[in-house]
Amino acid sequence: MHISFLIHNAYGIGGTIRTTYNLARSLGEQHDVEIVSVFRHRDQPIFDPGPRVRLSHLVDLRKSSPSYDGGDPDHGRPAEVFPVTEGRYKQYSALTDRRIADHLRSLEADIVVGTRPGLNVHIAREARRGPVRVGQEHLTLSTHSNGLKRALRAVYPRLDAVTTVTEADARTYRGQMRLPGVRVEAVPNSVPAPGLDPADGTGKWVVAAGRLAPVKRYDLLIHAFAKVSEARPDWRLRIYGGGVQHAKLRTLIDKLGLYNNVFLMGPANPLDPEWAKGSIAAVTSSLESFGMTIVEAMRCGLPVVSTDCPHGPAEIIDNGVDGRLVPTGDTDAIAAALLDLINNDELRQQMGQAALKDSARFDPSRVAGRYETLFSELIGRGGLRGSLHRARGSLIGGAFAAKDSLRKVRVA
Repeated sequence: MHISFLIHNAYGIGGTIRTTYNLARSLGEQHDVEIVSVFRHRDQPIFDPGPRVRLSHLVDLRKSSPSYDGGDPDHGRPAEVFPVTEGRYKQYSALTDRRIADHLRSLEADIVVGTRPGLNVHIAREARRGPVRVGQEHLTLSTHSNGLKRALRAVYPRLDAVTTVTEADARTYRGQMRLPGVRVEAVPNSVPAPGLDPADGTGKWVVAAGRLAPVKRYDLLIHAFAKVSEARPDWRLRIYGGGVQHAKLRTLIDKLGLYNNVFLMGPANPLDPEWAKGSIAAVTSSLESFGMTIVEAMRCGLPVVSTDCPHGPAEIIDNGVDGRLVPTGDTDAIAAALLDLINNDELRQQMGQAALKDSARFDPSRVAGRYETLFSELIGRGGLRGSLHRARGSLIGGAFAAKDSLRKVRVA
């Protein structure tokens, strides 16, 4: 199969970029795979696509490049195809509208995969007849605004499939979006095996990683670790990542007198060596669309103490076997779960071994196998059946758009 991924910026760093590279590399072992980045802002990507995956871009934002597109008049004009309600809208323009449309109308591929809602809209509206159209959801439907949901409902019926990273979100899509004829499948993100020895459970470190953003609730983790430190002052916490809450969290650490126990380590890439130095991983988010750091920690042999927040942790952690799930927002429960593992060396190491074993299901080869099956089945229904589905999808999408527009008028 010739598989083409369309991504916002393949030259940056982030969960969607990382998991796209993981999947593309694995699929590239058997298929013709390319990653097409809308934007390019640096000479070399952070992640390695591997020798068998082609990487290209549509809009060059490198000021030192002879093909710099920042001076194109269309770069300053607003986008009309990319949804205005999508979070990245301000980065898109009439130039991206034109370049994406030209790319999709000339694309010779069996499968075209979008990696965010706005790009899925482009694929649904502009991909030429022939390629199977797949839209990936890397966040969750519930995190999108009502305006964006309406925009997606108007065009998603033209897709052949929508994939989510959790079964919970797939159920939400099936129940709320009503996409007849569109396959809605949950396929988790993939995480490769680390190229190092797993943690042995003897280091007295709890490790957390991710953006220092409000949704991650590191304030809860720090308050919980204050309770941990009272009972076990020999254990310490490392938090990896950067973000808007750095100063606030630094102040909280100082206020609680934890400057010798809790450390803001800044971003780290790769993270595997840092996970392997620890013995327990902690996740205290109020929302996780999947939980990449949970899987990354488990693949390094760490049991994970996580809040049981929507949507991913409960689909990754086998509570009491390879980690612990605790109520969201409960500082005492977080502290108790951490201390339970800290005070029981045998249990901690047993759970770490279980985490290592159980997380193998997220290996890129296994996830790629699930995508291969999906893609093959979608190709198998092509031809006239596929054309009829898309024609019906256009009619259904138009009906949804008209209904939503009428509802807005009535509310107004």
